[in-house]
Amino acid sequence: MSLKLGVIGTGAIGRDHIRRCSQTLLNSQVVAVTDINLEQAAQAVADLQLSAEVYADGHALIQSAQVEAVLVTSWGPSHEEFVLAAIAAGKPVFCEKPLAVTAQGCRNIVEAEVAHGKRLVQVGFMRPYDQGYQDLKAVIDSGQIGEPLMLHCAHRNPTVGENYTTGMAITDTLIHELDVLRWLLADDYVSVQVVFPRKASKALSHLRDPQIVLLETARGTRIDVEVFVNCQYGYDIQCEVVGETGIAKLPEPSQVQLRSGAKLSTAILMDWKDRFIAAYDVELQAFIDGVRAGQVGGPSAWDGFAAAVAADACIEAQGSGQIVAVSLPQRPAFYG
Repeated sequence: MSLKLGVIGTGAIGRDHIRRCSQTLLNSQVVAVTDINLEQAAQAVADLQLSAEVYADGHALIQSAQVEAVLVTSWGPSHEEFVLAAIAAGKPVFCEKPLAVTAQGCRNIVEAEVAHGKRLVQVGFMRPYDQGYQDLKAVIDSGQIGEPLMLHCAHRNPTVGENYTTGMAITDTLIHELDVLRWLLADDYVSVQVVFPRKASKALSHLRDPQIVLLETARGTRIDVEVFVNCQYGYDIQCEVVGETGIAKLPEPSQVQLRSGAKLSTAILMDWKDRFIAAYDVELQAFIDGVRAGQVGGPSAWDGFAAAVAADACIEAQGSGQIVAVSLPQRPAFYG
């Protein structure tokens, strides 16, 4: 039997997940959708030729007897409300990042899930499902390069929109590194600092870009992440792990090498959706399979909380220029 899904939010990522669950993945059926713009929700149903009902709001969708699991892909500030409602209804919920827009909001979800007594929440951090990151983690865990000493990383976008702010470089961009690097190292952050190099000429007037985030983990690994969101040339994700006895690098996305016009060239992706399209498929299939098997896995509400705590420290460090402590409480045994 297919898992009957309800989707809250039919913007770009919501529509893509609806298409994915309806046309690409196994054992899932989108039976309900809603959006703050109900016309947009109805249009998504029509465009994707679904036999799904459009609900008046997210709470009505969650309470519907026909909905077995929920996908939250709405506006970020609404995530906490709908995830808490899904937990209260005892329904598994996949929530796109951010889990909540504040660390306290994430903690509210953690506490509600622990009180429920069973994992229901999977957060939409897709990078642990990317084959390149999985291969990199396998090398680290094998001990081939010894203990990790340093990581050199970059998160580059060709351009961003007018509404993008300096803080969003943390909450919308770096947040992926904050999650996946914890996962790679199986280690938590203890401090962070943010420094700003010379401003790029293509950066928006209100945006400080690029910036470098310096992280330290509990075991003493040092990490630098370059966030450069107006690099012009493409969407480029880099990660190099320097170990005691060797170096491991995140593999480049597979692209055709071209010999033409007296040049040897390899194309660089321009769209983040193309870079991680396979990872999106794998993460949502894992959620569907986990719900059907009776056990949700993947990035947890605790992972969402840990990333939010680190992000808050990064925002503070942007303003102060100082080293800021990352104070993460002890992880509940529930998430062990």
